[in-house]
Amino acid sequence: GRRCNATMTKKKTLLSWSSGKDSAWTLYQLQQDEDIELLGLVTTVNQTHQRVAMHAVRVELLKQQAAAADLPLYIIPIPSPCSNNEYNRAMSAFFESIEKLGATHMAFGDLFLEDIRQYRIDNLKPTGIGPLFPLWLKPTDQLAQQMLAAGLKTHITCIDPKQLPASFVGRDFNQQFLDDLPIGVDPCGENGEFHSFAYAGPMFKYSIGVLLGEVVERDGFVFADLMPTEEAV
Repeated sequence: GRRCNATMTKKKTLLSWSSGKDSAWTLYQLQQDEDIELLGLVTTVNQTHQRVAMHAVRVELLKQQAAAADLPLYIIPIPSPCSNNEYNRAMSAFFESIEKLGATHMAFGDLFLEDIRQYRIDNLKPTGIGPLFPLWLKPTDQLAQQMLAAGLKTHITCIDPKQLPASFVGRDFNQQFLDDLPIGVDPCGENGEFHSFAYAGPMFKYSIGVLLGEVVERDGFVFADLMPTEEAV
């Protein structure tokens, strides 16, 4: 049952983890919030390819991020391609499986896409778990600068070539990258212009060694394959 004194109760929070900079920055915000007790990172992984959905990051690297953040990693396997129904089924199976964790909240790194935010809220409704959006409506140009100033380091793993030249893939998210972005591209890639993999920063206890593998085009996107350094020896 709930304690009478609600002020004593921390928000037992799972973080929806994409492996990218917005997730990592959300993690950092939650780590600094005394009302939050972090329970772990939650990621949807494409069963066929064993990679993070959308970002196409390998599961090994995902596990290294969780270890560096000192948090459990919860993987939700989804088929590829994945219909909305299949996705919702996978999510509800996940929430049933973690009931004993006693999660009260789930945090997301969304910045300003209202329809995605609403989708997340609707998805959580039946679970009774409350959504948190720590970065919501923060101006993305300021956010990008804050991330860099705090020492967040990320590789660009995926580009939408309709919005950004493919040459940006595999680069580091840094001041030069921001300066080079074409007019109209969101500095945080919130419109899906690019996705990233966070490998160092104040949210991690140590940085993660990553090597840049081959660049491939698939399903209309350009991906840079990142590999754990120890595999490459």
